[in-house]
Amino acid sequence: MVLFGLLVARLHLIIPAWFVVAAGIIALIGVKKPAFRLVWIGIFGFSLGLWRGASYLQAMQPYQTFARQKVTLQARVSLDAVYGDKKQLTFEVKKIQFTSPRQVQAPGTIKVSGFGELAIYRGDIVEISGKLYPTRGGKQATMSFAEIKRIGSQQTWVDTFRRSFVAGMQTALPEPQASFGLGILIGQRNTLPFAVSQAFLMVGLTHIVAVSGYNLTILLDAARKILAKRSKHITTTVGVSLMTFFLLITGASPSIVRAAVVSGLGLAAWYYGRSVRPMVLILLAAALTAYATPVFLWSDIGWWLSVLAFFGILVVAPQLKKVLFKERNVPVLASMAIDTLCAELMTIPLIMYIFGQVSLVGLLANMLVAACIPIAMLLSFIAAMAGMLTPTFAGWFAWPAKLLLTYMIDTATMISRIPHIFQQNAYLGVVDMGICYGAIVTVTLLLYRRRKVWFSAIRSKQALIG
Repeated sequence: MVLFGLLVARLHLIIPAWFVVAAGIIALIGVKKPAFRLVWIGIFGFSLGLWRGASYLQAMQPYQTFARQKVTLQARVSLDAVYGDKKQLTFEVKKIQFTSPRQVQAPGTIKVSGFGELAIYRGDIVEISGKLYPTRGGKQATMSFAEIKRIGSQQTWVDTFRRSFVAGMQTALPEPQASFGLGILIGQRNTLPFAVSQAFLMVGLTHIVAVSGYNLTILLDAARKILAKRSKHITTTVGVSLMTFFLLITGASPSIVRAAVVSGLGLAAWYYGRSVRPMVLILLAAALTAYATPVFLWSDIGWWLSVLAFFGILVVAPQLKKVLFKERNVPVLASMAIDTLCAELMTIPLIMYIFGQVSLVGLLANMLVAACIPIAMLLSFIAAMAGMLTPTFAGWFAWPAKLLLTYMIDTATMISRIPHIFQQNAYLGVVDMGICYGAIVTVTLLLYRRRKVWFSAIRSKQALIG
């Protein structure tokens, strides 16, 4: 209901805060009958989402008020700058404070391109002057040909470590392997050559250079396998520490925040010996991240694709595996193929609706390339640390990563050269997209079968226990 309330808030409906508080109190202590309490919990969730959405829309009003005007603002850089089109420094900023035409704060992210400084790093405080252009999607506005002035810094030890880590990777590995390694480790893909990025796009591998829940899952699975036999407390502590550090070093993108919430809830359930239904995890993670930043739900395609992919992996894939393999153990390659297929099935309709493009070799490319990601992450991390600590001998430690990353890039490039494997202008309408998702959900429900436990079986088990 929180998600529904956030969606309705786009209609610019306003609800007073006192109603939200009153609905919460009634849901908690004012109603004793479970059925009525459930109704009031729904009312509370809806009103909470509606109130949060209306408040966020009001805070974002400056982007509409100052649209296509020259503005001056101060903000904190959230992404290291690179040279983009027409030799402009390009980066992203958050924590935005407009100073002209009038002083006002605004949430969200702005993509900036301009001149005035030789280098800009994450954590720098900058003053920017230029025309503001509102956009759709995860970023609220863009500014091009802006005047940029660095006026301070709020860099933390995480920013310093991240910069040293990037420099170590670039010392140990040549291009494009260094940029590719940074993409799969920390999600930095703005330095990846256009030809490589285009090849990954054509074969459906863009997600491997955009840090996502898959990367975080690899880290948590590794920690659990190594430490689970020793102590649940140590395993949970290490898992939470890894998630926190991963969020800090990657910049907390929408997909990784949602993945961290899902992973954190799953880790908590494992620690207390509980099992949580995947659909509950997905909806709870979606509600928490959308409540924190409603624009994720309203217009961030990456957030939607991430939620849909997790639905495919956590809900659709297990049912398909049960049908194909019954009670047998699923082979690793088969499991990966099914997970990849289900994730693609859930994301392709939305991609075709928004972008009108689809790769016909996504499953093949993922089997040949994405299967190497866990080993590539480990070897790339070793190479980067060697570049940081022992630059002279970094090449000796980096050659395994170089070989594997080269194989992955070359394989994606070769597959992308197959004629007609990347279809463009293949748009789906709203109705067609709805039919696709309706068919997927229907098939999933048909595959879902609860295990029936007969009373005789229960009695026989009780007799054995007794």
